[in-house]
Amino acid sequence: MVDNRRTAEAEVRVEVDGAELAAELHGDPADPAVLLIHGAGHCRLNWPDGFVRRLVAGGRCVVRYDARDAGASTTFPVGAPPYALPDLAEDAAAVIDALGPGRAHVLGMSQGAAVGQLLALGHPDRVATLTLASGTPGIPGQEQPDLPPVSDRLAAFFAQVEQEARSAQDVQTREAAVESIVEGERPFAAVSRPFDEDGVRRLAARIVAHARDLAAQCTNPYLLDAGPPWRARLGAITAPTLVLHGEEDPLFPPEHGRALAAEIPGARFLALPGTGHEVFPEHTWDTVVPALLAHTANRDDWSLPA
Repeated sequence: MVDNRRTAEAEVRVEVDGAELAAELHGDPADPAVLLIHGAGHCRLNWPDGFVRRLVAGGRCVVRYDARDAGASTTFPVGAPPYALPDLAEDAAAVIDALGPGRAHVLGMSQGAAVGQLLALGHPDRVATLTLASGTPGIPGQEQPDLPPVSDRLAAFFAQVEQEARSAQDVQTREAAVESIVEGERPFAAVSRPFDEDGVRRLAARIVAHARDLAAQCTNPYLLDAGPPWRARLGAITAPTLVLHGEEDPLFPPEHGRALAAEIPGARFLALPGTGHEVFPEHTWDTVVPALLAHTANRDDWSLPA
């Protein structure tokens, strides 16, 4: 059977309060839309192209965008971002409003999962369904005394980076920037599977070429004020919620994902074997894509204007 859905790609600019965000649409605008919110230090390209194509083939119009200080969106002076984490949730709501009326299926990863929580709490009318990947309940590092800390391996990496005072500001060449990204991703990957160094390096080259200001992208998102704690409010989320979490996540061990699902009424938890704190490695797609398509089906969807 031939799939005759239009699979056009379009890039749009979205004006938000004090910034302009670069977004791109994949698939038929008549299909239900899935909004992807990337993590800190990442950009829209970190959502794998093949993963996006699978969602499009499943009848979804995928929207991925660069947050503030990421990719081709507005950047700010390194070390002085004039916005806070809750502002990123307002930005996500603005992207939904700019692209079409109604609600979106929202998928956030890591810091994007925090943004997704705040979006679902502050704008429940915008969120048809919520999917939270590699997340933790509430504010990272402040609301989880009952949950395990980062792995020893990742803690050692953080200590090394701090000791060497390595930052994106030290990167002088494109080649060095690519290597910095590769080595920065390595300790977050699962240890039970070979690290896809070649694939990460190819992606890193695209990320470097895409970035308006790589130093801002790799620095400012980690400096944001998270705002008032919200873990105690998660029970107010009304959107049907799916929590995805790598079984080998070294930043937020799996207990974080299970706790997050337990805090949200009716949330379902899906563990991803052989996966660390990573944006859906290809070996997870046969599990993740069907789960997402089922989760986002028949939910009073909205579609993008043609």
